[in-house]
Parts: sequence; structure tokens; C-alpha cells
Amino acid sequence: MSETETSSAKVDEADIKRVMQLLPHRYPMLMIDSIREMRGTDSAIGVKNVSFNEPHFQGHFPGMPVMPGVLIVEAMAQTAGALVLNGLGQGADNKIVYFMSIDKAKFRKPVVPGDVMHIHVVKSQNRGPVWKFNGQAKVNGVVVAEADFAAMIIDQADA
Repeated sequence: MSETETSSAKVDEADIKRVMQLLPHRYPMLMIDSIREMRGTDSAIGVKNVSFNEPHFQGHFPGMPVMPGVLIVEAMAQTAGALVLNGLGQGADNKIVYFMSIDKAKFRKPVVPGDVMHIHVVKSQNRGPVWKFNGQAKVNGVVVAEADFAAMIIDQADA
């Protein structure tokens, strides 16, 4: 899709209620609070409000809380999964998204309680049930983490 086509595509948003309709994750594993600027199945920006009350901060690290990198990548994957399921519309009924791979993950700055993390995901490829994405997490416009990752969409009955 060209840049012009992407920019003119319908833009959806998802509040926490919609996110919970799209994803099976629940606290403490739901890593996104909302999604803005979902463009078909091409790109989205997820939002994570990082709170000191999250359970991982009790042990990572006491006296110096830092959000684990693996949870930042999980937030990227959840944003992408919700994007795909939302974009497929009714075709996504009874579908579930499984994480397949993570490549080129880099963690540039710590994410700490009080940060608002914006998770930018862009589809790089889709072949059948396999979807590949590039993701960046940003705090105050600064890239704090990035990764390439893939997921597979399957029927829940096959899971």
C-alpha cells in the first residue's frame, strides 16, 4: 500500500474495553491500555501507562523499578495482535494470535513508573496466517526499545 493510500485509510481507535474484546489477555498480562491510529492491518500506536502498582516492579528492581524488556516487547506484540484482529473485523471471530519470533530486539533506555509508553507497530509482511511487524516503544518521543517480531493467527478451536 502506498503512503497516500495508508494515510487515507480508515483510522480506528480502541479504548481499554475494545482492547479487552480483541485480546484474551487480562491483568497482570494485559500490557496495553488503549490503541490509537489503527490503520487497517498496516500500523497502530498502542499506549501503556506505566504504574508503580504493577507486580513486576516488586522484584525488578527493588529501590530502582525498571519495566522488564520482555514486557515491553509483549506490549508491542499485543498492539500488533489487536491491530490485526480489529482490521480483520468479523473475519477475526474465534481467532487467537500466537507470538512466533522476536528478532533484533534492542533496549535503549529504561522504562520506569510514571512513563507513558507509545508502542508503534508497522506490518512488514503477511503471508497466510503469519504476520510480521516492526515495533518501536517510545517515551516522550524517544525510542526506548525496538524489535522485529512475528505472530500466527489461528482458530481458537485449533489452539
